[in-house]
Amino acid sequence: MIRTSVKMIGALAVGALFWFARRPKAAESAKSDEHSAAFCDNETDPENFDQTRSAGPEGMRDKTRRDWSKVDQAVDESFPASDPPAY
Repeated sequence: MIRTSVKMIGALAVGALFWFARRPKAAESAKSDEHSAAFCDNETDPENFDQTRSAGPEGMRDKTRRDWSKVDQAVDESFPASDPPAY
């Protein structure tokens, strides 16, 4: 009984190792991952010493899921101010 259990556990371990070694890798990003996702690829210039990105979707590394409204743009331009725009 114990030998059967040990063989079964061994077979499961070998199967798990094989699966982990052969599983598909995650798709690589076409964008540079050397900086934060908040920054567009051309905004990581060494002269950008305070690491502030431009406002708006053009300054973001990833595309937006929907078009930005005036409110979205104003909120992004006001960040990190304590008071959001009065819309």
